[in-house]
Amino acid sequence: MTSGASVGSRGRLRAVYLRGREGRAGRLLSCMAAKWTAANWAAARPVIVAPMAGGVSTPELVLAAVRAGALGFLAAGYKSAGAMRAQIDQLAAGTDKPFGVNVFVPGAPAPDPSALAGYLGTLSADAIRLGTTLSEAAWDDDGWEAKLADLVARPVPIVSFTFGCPPAEVVEALHGAGNGTSSGAGRRSGSDVWVTVTNPDEATRAAEAGADCLVVQGAEAGGHRGTFFNHEQSGQDARPGASDRTTGLLAAVRAVTDLPLVAAGGIMTAGGVAAARATGAVAVSCGTAFLRCPESGANPAHKAALADPLFERTAVTRAFSGRPARGLVNTFMREHADAPPAYPEINNATRPLRAAAAAAGDVHRMSLWAGEGYRQATTRPTAEVVELLCGGS
Repeated sequence: MTSGASVGSRGRLRAVYLRGREGRAGRLLSCMAAKWTAANWAAARPVIVAPMAGGVSTPELVLAAVRAGALGFLAAGYKSAGAMRAQIDQLAAGTDKPFGVNVFVPGAPAPDPSALAGYLGTLSADAIRLGTTLSEAAWDDDGWEAKLADLVARPVPIVSFTFGCPPAEVVEALHGAGNGTSSGAGRRSGSDVWVTVTNPDEATRAAEAGADCLVVQGAEAGGHRGTFFNHEQSGQDARPGASDRTTGLLAAVRAVTDLPLVAAGGIMTAGGVAAARATGAVAVSCGTAFLRCPESGANPAHKAALADPLFERTAVTRAFSGRPARGLVNTFMREHADAPPAYPEINNATRPLRAAAAAAGDVHRMSLWAGEGYRQATTRPTAEVVELLCGGS
């Protein structure tokens, strides 16, 4: 995380927090948060519909999840603060049950501009083939400060973070968001803060920052890895070790913290849910299991690819975004296996390519994010998938 994200926003967030103490903004959702406890919720429906950025996590998907007794997350990634708030308001109008919002923590600019430029040069043929051009390979913070200011001023029950750990000052501001007072039984009236972690060191940092819950993301998970840093090697043919997979990682994280843990990665069945809970998770977070649901905003070609025998496996790649992400292996991934660590620069540059491929239904050049268990994804409605994961039929 950059110093701008960790230090520059402190004063502004504190000012928003203090203003929030005197106002009534966000009281409704703050009260919703006060009624929620991890133990009570997970005992009945220990399933979370994971946040999936890029249009997959629609308000309809999250609403279907919460109405089925699960927990759902909106994805604030790649949205403006205003667009994020519009989806929050839409969801809040349809339910009085808890839900969450996921925010990306900004990272550092690309460490090697020459490697970035060289990689972008290899994409010209793809752009020509798709009838488009690359966008500027610009760094940005995904509207970090504006989103945090909004969530502090008008809190939601849960705010989760991916790609890093928010500073303790941010966690404190979210905990005290809304009216800044206790709602009884020791429960704050603001937001719970969850952090995605991929190793014990990240878990320790998140606990020290004041996180309430950790989402433990195993290597089987689809989409972007939630790692705090973007410099580790992630070759497409690399096989994760046992300690990187969800079950082993849960045990390793449990050894360093007693915070509630949510298991994420490769969980597609009731048996997988039970195994994760037996290893110490209070609940599981599933994304790929819901990709093909009718409420999902995934592109129809993406949904179809999950069942297409043409796609035989998944792998981790930086080809589309400059950050490690697991997806179905297609032509674009094979031809651009040497993408450097440069997020969000590559992600911003390739946006027109990905949009053109999606519009054309070109599955060979789309980012087909999926976890290892993608073949078990079903087209059944979200409520039925929740029931399946909880042991129903």
